[in-house]
Amino acid sequence: VRLVESGGGLVQPGGSLRLACTASGFTFAIYAMSWYRQAPGKEREWVATINRTGSRPNYADSVKGRFTVSRDNGKNTVYLQMNNVKPEDTAVYYCQTGYGGYWGQGTQVTVSS
Repeated sequence: VRLVESGGGLVQPGGSLRLACTASGFTFAIYAMSWYRQAPGKEREWVATINRTGSRPNYADSVKGRFTVSRDNGKNTVYLQMNNVKPEDTAVYYCQTGYGGYWGQGTQVTVSS
């Protein structure tokens, strides 16, 4: 199983960023996928989950209305569209599969002016 996140970087407050997580080694289309994040000195926290068809996304209250999780089962990829980002969104973002709970290596997002 391999999960590879991409799309992180430096973004100004109020800006947007789209993260991607491409999976291999399991049947992507039949498992829910989740995004988590970990800020410096803090525990890893759940951000969003999307079910296998993409019809039922769920979000943490801290990102609801600003972030959108989606997936493309044909590309084995899950996305996290981040809009109106805030400095408190600064963290390493990880994707996780419902298949065995595997994690990716993470991608750094820094929100700063």
